[in-house]
Amino acid sequence: MTESRSVPLPIWQELLVGVEMVYLRISPVYWGFGVPRGDGSAVVVIPGFLGTDLYLAEFRAWLSRIGYKPFISNIGLNAECPNLLIRQRLNATIEKAYKETKRRVHVVGHSLGGVLARSVASQMPDRIASVITMGSPFRGVAVHPTVLRVAELVRIQIQHRHGKGVLPDCYTGSCTCRFLESLTDNLPATVGQTAIYTKTDGIVDWQVCKTGNSELDFEVSATHIGLVFNPLVFDVVARRLAVHQQPIPVRANAASRAAAGSSSARKNSRPSRPRDRAV
Repeated sequence: MTESRSVPLPIWQELLVGVEMVYLRISPVYWGFGVPRGDGSAVVVIPGFLGTDLYLAEFRAWLSRIGYKPFISNIGLNAECPNLLIRQRLNATIEKAYKETKRRVHVVGHSLGGVLARSVASQMPDRIASVITMGSPFRGVAVHPTVLRVAELVRIQIQHRHGKGVLPDCYTGSCTCRFLESLTDNLPATVGQTAIYTKTDGIVDWQVCKTGNSELDFEVSATHIGLVFNPLVFDVVARRLAVHQQPIPVRANAASRAAAGSSSARKNSRPSRPRDRAV
């Protein structure tokens, strides 16, 4: 990870997020029309910088509507050492989703949440089916100057809270923690990847939000904040999740067959009524 860079971005365009919210509700995609149905897999959704699970409620409701099982991240306010968030909270959420569905988990992250998602996918590839990032600077920190100033305040608070419990360069691009190390690792082929970005991003430089593989990178017309309220993004997410759908677990299949067999046996074992004799 390189040093953080200040980039002059059109942050005023983020005011257009209200238009995206209105457009979303009149879009067929929002109501589940015209997109592939889900297979019941778990999808853990991770909020961005200074965000909580609350603002992603509408996105999770949509995932449920199209046939997936969404999970909140349970990381609280995303203004903490990423390494601690993963170890102390996010790992537990992934394990819970995996145990409940008996299948590998999809992870979707907005902004900084997407960076957390890729780190988790690198550290727990046996639990992750795919990772989708939305405006996430996983190839370097290049953001609007205001964001950098706020991030510095957050870093100071982290150091004050944890002292020697975190590394001196925590919350910077120079940190040597496992979180940043994992971002330099290539994700295994078993983990699907999708990077959604917008060239009209007013918060993050879109060029650090791409994998560099045209088959995995998807450009949309959106604001940075509006990526989680934009029907174009919803459509990409639905189609990319469908690409990485998984077969129903063997145990679930066996249980279904056993239940069906038991029901059939009970039906066949019922005593038949005596037939009326003709007079």
